[in-house]
Amino acid sequence: MELIQPGLGLMFWMTITFGLVLFVLTKFAWKPILKALKERENSIEDALNSAQKAKLEIQKSQAENQKILEEARLERDKVLKDAQATATSIINQAKDKAGDEAAKQLDSARLSIQSEKNAALTEIRNLVGNLSVDIAEKIVRKELQSESSSQALVQQYLNEAKLN
Repeated sequence: MELIQPGLGLMFWMTITFGLVLFVLTKFAWKPILKALKERENSIEDALNSAQKAKLEIQKSQAENQKILEEARLERDKVLKDAQATATSIINQAKDKAGDEAAKQLDSARLSIQSEKNAALTEIRNLVGNLSVDIAEKIVRKELQSESSSQALVQQYLNEAKLN
């Protein structure tokens, strides 16, 4: 039973030893340990604060990036819309110009055809006139080969001239 009940001497020396260890630890180890714990606590707190600041900055950067992306999208849409409007305008102008050019060429072709037609008709009239004169000349020569027929023709013209 002796082991279960401590002796008075053992308790005395244990208390003195504990007090001595406590004194030595307090004098030499307690302050450095507390200082190291305090530094660790401060560094952890600083790291948490830095992490919080970094998190806020990241959120702010993300918000700014989102805003910039939205502005870029709007600008892209505006540029695409302007480009499409410009392309449509250019196409319409080209169509109008092609239509005008086609109308001009059609008018020019009509004028050319009319000019050629008039020239052909004039040429045909001249040919018909020349042919008529040639035929009339040949007929008149044939009829005027004899003197009696030429006098009869002259007499006929005179009678017709008097009637008018």
